[in-house]
Amino acid sequence: MATNIILLTTDDLNYNSVGFMGCSTPDITPNIDRLAAEGLSFDNAHVAIAVCQPSRTALMTGMYPHHNGARGFEDVNRSVTTLTEVLRRFGYYNGIIGKEDHLTPKDKFSWDEYISTYNNEDDYGRNPAKYYQYTRDFLRNAKLSGKPFFLMANTHDPHRPFANSDDEIDFFGRHIAVDYEYTSDEVEVPGFLADIPSVRKEIAQYYSSVRRCDQSVGEILRALREEGMDSDTLIWFLSDNGMAFPFAKTNCYLNSTRSPWIVRWPGKIQEGKKTGALVSGIDFMPTIIEILGLPLVDGLDGKSLASVLSGESDQHYETIYTQFFKTAKNQITKRERHYPMRCVQNNRYAYIYNAWADEETEFMNESMSGITFKALKEAACHDSNIAERVHFYEYRVREELYDYRNDPDALHNLFDSSDYNGLLEEFRRKMHDYLITTKDELLANFENDIIK
Repeated sequence: MATNIILLTTDDLNYNSVGFMGCSTPDITPNIDRLAAEGLSFDNAHVAIAVCQPSRTALMTGMYPHHNGARGFEDVNRSVTTLTEVLRRFGYYNGIIGKEDHLTPKDKFSWDEYISTYNNEDDYGRNPAKYYQYTRDFLRNAKLSGKPFFLMANTHDPHRPFANSDDEIDFFGRHIAVDYEYTSDEVEVPGFLADIPSVRKEIAQYYSSVRRCDQSVGEILRALREEGMDSDTLIWFLSDNGMAFPFAKTNCYLNSTRSPWIVRWPGKIQEGKKTGALVSGIDFMPTIIEILGLPLVDGLDGKSLASVLSGESDQHYETIYTQFFKTAKNQITKRERHYPMRCVQNNRYAYIYNAWADEETEFMNESMSGITFKALKEAACHDSNIAERVHFYEYRVREELYDYRNDPDALHNLFDSSDYNGLLEEFRRKMHDYLITTKDELLANFENDIIK
């Protein structure tokens, strides 16, 4: 019997915003934590790029954004083979719920069901009951088709605007219900942000959205159980990128690309297991192809995780390569803005190359909306440490080097430390190799700026 597959994604959920990854906020993600307890969780999983559309496209093509054509809100190249094209060819019934417009052109993804949730009736993808309803209906239709299914179910939580924020009124004209609203004293401010009252307030709003996100996950899983399809379905869970705050989403930091990955496959994957294997979003498609025994697709950048899922190996990559190209047009940027960044990292260290950083170009992204960045700018007027962080975020430097084991929030750039000269040169070589082997358009820039 063919395997059913659910790819369950959340929108801007930071890796450490869930209980099983160490979040201290009470009762934040019981459904996601239960899924982790029933499957394999990854301590070192990363998406290929920390922005919604290209991150999801990398998952569904097994290719880096500059190879599949979708660097940031563009269509996939017509020459690229998508996972759902392959699955349809081999008899799968394909469906997508939410974030459907982030996989384009539509016909390249071979959907049998195409369900939008970003509308007033569906509470803009933030209503758990709607995810139950749409998942149940899809599963019943899949049964009637007599085919195995692939369902990509995507919540819009905890993307901005956050629960009970003023921005929610600005965007939607109303607040969207949450069953619990966290207070400022119930949350922990991430280490890459200053712990000041206004920041703490917005973090509490974010966590209220995280809790609602978890409920949507729970409702999707409830529909699967009630339809009697729980035991023969392979579930992948992950976030498309980090939280929409400074130093996370739309960057190349640990809090940008690290994702809370879970894979549950009853009878095939040991329950409650963790792996330290370093993996990337580009590995999803080749893994599905191998475990289903389908013909290989040429030109994929990722490689199968089958041996990691089976427990045969706890190793995958020594280093991974992550990218950022450009922001979308939004209320902050006003237009598409290009900020080319590349990162090479292993399980401890990361080297970032900011090709755009010239001491004059100012960085702008969606994470500067809302309360937090405004509060940081105001606090910078009387706090030199905050002022330094704000300036660094806005202008950056050409090279960054971090020890994530001791500094996961990337507070201390080791680039200028003589103690790390050897490591810096090693990672420069690794970056150069990735730029060459992936035919990255930044190769000439890097050679002019760094190699010389």
